[in-house]
Amino acid sequence: MTLLRLTPLALSRSRFALSPLAETLGSIKVLHADHCDPWMAAWYTRHHDAFTAVLDADPFAKGFVRLISSTKWLPGFVVAPPRGGMRTAFDDEVAALPPFSDQQVRAELEESVAKSWEQHDLSRWLTGRDWFDRAVEVFRHVWTTYVEPDWPRRRALLERDVTYRAGLLAAYGWPRALEFMSRQSAWVGADAIRFSRQTYPDRMIGDDGILFVPVTLSRGTWLCESADDRYALVYPARGAASGPVEGRPRRALDRLIGAGRAGILRELDRPATSSELAVQLGQSLGTIGGHLGVLREAELVVGTRVGRRVVYRRTEAGDGLLG
Repeated sequence: MTLLRLTPLALSRSRFALSPLAETLGSIKVLHADHCDPWMAAWYTRHHDAFTAVLDADPFAKGFVRLISSTKWLPGFVVAPPRGGMRTAFDDEVAALPPFSDQQVRAELEESVAKSWEQHDLSRWLTGRDWFDRAVEVFRHVWTTYVEPDWPRRRALLERDVTYRAGLLAAYGWPRALEFMSRQSAWVGADAIRFSRQTYPDRMIGDDGILFVPVTLSRGTWLCESADDRYALVYPARGAASGPVEGRPRRALDRLIGAGRAGILRELDRPATSSELAVQLGQSLGTIGGHLGVLREAELVVGTRVGRRVVYRRTEAGDGLLG
């Protein structure tokens, strides 16, 4: 078992953040797989063949992607804590990555091979030089071509997860906020988080605290750490696997109260703000606000102020009607 140990000060300074770099890494894993979760099927179908063609044309990229998709040890030069909080930008993350020499890259990849559940032969594709720059270019291509156009939708989903956990944090504290973050993670005692069931040295989190970074995967988590002892725990966003699926049939509820209002009720399986609902449902903020007004008057939803935002959730009556 591997623990992340936090002092009271570190715990008080821990917070949530977004990481386009981590989202890109997760997307590489999805695109490399031979199947995906239903909610990502349309995106996967649009891009899988093109991504495979890119890999087939570049032995380094193909070997590198196959390795990071099949190991319990991600190379340190592609996992780093984000530094921009909830507004972290991909280019800023890449610019902040410390450059790795070819010797350092090889050492990291050899560790990844040792922790992989597949067989890898580095000599077949780790050729030439400037491996760090070439690896970064793989990430940049995936971000620019496949992830960035879909980022507004994904960001809305990730922000909803943060909103949900921030509400739990305010009401019950960190142990409840981190509940069900992943199948591996759990709060242990009063000052530690179980990061993995594997046996690695425990990490002592410094006074700056730890970042919690959601990504739109249905499973998988990893730890980012930097040379200055900053840490980030990447985890699957709550409800990512139950996101919208294209082709969902119309239901009786749509005809009863209207498709727009029914869509909001379904979307509130996870609490959300009006702005998040607008992005997720592809409607204007004014339209969403009008529907919410009707649903509030009918006592099917209720809004709770969290900081400067109003977070909506279904009432018991809303749950019953949707059921």
